[in-house]
Amino acid sequence: MPLSVGDTAPNFTVKDTIGKTVTLSEYAGKPVVLYFYPKDDTPGCTKEACSFRDNYEQYLSKGITVFGVSLDDELSHQQFTEKFNLPFPLLADVDGAIAKAYDVIMERNGTLYAQRVTYVIGADGKIAQVYTSIQTETHASDILAEIAA
Repeated sequence: MPLSVGDTAPNFTVKDTIGKTVTLSEYAGKPVVLYFYPKDDTPGCTKEACSFRDNYEQYLSKGITVFGVSLDDELSHQQFTEKFNLPFPLLADVDGAIAKAYDVIMERNGTLYAQRVTYVIGADGKIAQVYTSIQTETHASDILAEIAA
């Protein structure tokens, strides 16, 4: 079961799309959207990533950092980013440590993957929203509508 609203977001350090080290605690004082997805360049994951891409400027204008997280490696993330012109970093959680910390790790047919769950982490480092039922095509705009409400 995913973490709950009010829980402290587990800190992590991991490489992003271009090999840059990202540590969640470095974003203290700023809201962060951390969306987990199963696999790069698959239909639902592509729709979700493109939803964030198409709404990215609105996230930036609100001072919100967006990170996509899957168990894919940096090369896979680079190819996915280039193919769909994604403007935000994808985090390479190759060992599943982040997915485990956020309790979204799943196994199917012997393969581990991240369950499709999104966390909105407040500037205070606590989980402000948890999304487990996601419409991939409208997910990013759905979050923005709720933040604005």
